[in-house]
Amino acid sequence: MLEELKQEVYEANMSLPKLGLVTFTWGNVSGIDREKGLFVIKPSGVDYDELKPSDLVVVNLKGEVVEGDMNPSSDTPTHTYLYNHFPKIGGIVHTHSPWAVSFAAAKLDVPAMNTTHADTFYGDVPAADALTKEEIEEDYEGNTGKTIVKTFEERGIDYEAIPAALVSQHGPFAWGPTPAKAVYNSKVLEVVAEEDYHAMQMTMDNSRLPQYLLDKHYYRKHGANAYYGQNNAKSQSHAKHE
Repeated sequence: MLEELKQEVYEANMSLPKLGLVTFTWGNVSGIDREKGLFVIKPSGVDYDELKPSDLVVVNLKGEVVEGDMNPSSDTPTHTYLYNHFPKIGGIVHTHSPWAVSFAAAKLDVPAMNTTHADTFYGDVPAADALTKEEIEEDYEGNTGKTIVKTFEERGIDYEAIPAALVSQHGPFAWGPTPAKAVYNSKVLEVVAEEDYHAMQMTMDNSRLPQYLLDKHYYRKHGANAYYGQNNAKSQSHAKHE
């Protein structure tokens, strides 16, 4: 079942340690088949050196295991909630990458301070509220998804324009149209979190990007008239990334 998606999700999971996004088994990737209403996710606690595509678990949008001999990731309820409430995403990544976790631990958004950030995220990456004792006891992983969705709804954030979030005192989640793109967004988040940390140590000045520069870098990749890269009809030689 979903063999092609399993291979795609497997490859995305295996890229996490290669990109320095996970330590031990601290992370997972999932990918969804929207037509079938099923997603594929890494099994819980399996070392990446031992992981095989056949180990991946198939889950429905009620969070029920449909196929697989192993327990799915303990974060499966979070993935389930996000897939149900962010209907255009095709893959989700959760890690405990250290720079993003540093902002999550401090309950701080990752601010848009440079063009590296603006190429992927159209604004600050939000830090959702930490869970209360009651929320943790009731449904820890499910309520983790809820606090992310609630933050995006309350702040009026477009989950496609800012495809990532922090959960305060926990860590980052990122998503995208495919599992591979979700991994890409997760890595960009980790890089810009590190860059922001250093910038914030170096100056007390307001280092946020002006709106016009945020607009330029985000929309040159994602807008109707995007020209960055080779897949846009209006690609131009001057679009080369600095």
